[in-house]
Amino acid sequence: MNNHKNFGLWMDSHHATIAGPSNNDNTDLVILAQVNGEEVTRSSSDKNSNNAEKMVQAKFFKEICTHLVNATNIHITGTGQAQEQFIHYLADTPQFKQTKTEESTSNKMSDEKLLVFLAEKMNLPA
Repeated sequence: MNNHKNFGLWMDSHHATIAGPSNNDNTDLVILAQVNGEEVTRSSSDKNSNNAEKMVQAKFFKEICTHLVNATNIHITGTGQAQEQFIHYLADTPQFKQTKTEESTSNKMSDEKLLVFLAEKMNLPA
C-alpha cells in the first residue's frame, strides 16, 4: 500500500482550488475545496497596508493548509508569485517541513482539466 498522500492545487493570490485523495489508497484525485482569500483595501499608510496584506495572506494560506492533512507530496501550480510564497510558507510550518513540494506555472483551468493536469504531474492515474 502506498503511504504517500498526494495533493495538488492551483492558486493565485486570491483563490485556490485544492485536489486530494478521494479514498484511503490515494489512487484518485478529487476537488476537495475552493478557497477564496480576502481583498485588501488600500489605506493611506503604506505600513498599515503592507501589514494588512501580510495578515490576509497568512489567513489565506492557513485555510488552504486545513485541507492538506498528512500531505507527503504537494504540487502547486498557478499564475504569479503566489505558489512560491506558499511553498515558503509551507517550509516554515512545522507540520509541512518533511513534505515534498513541486511547482509549475499554468493558467486557470476547469476542475476536470486541473485533475488531469495534477495526475500527470504526480504520475497518478487520471
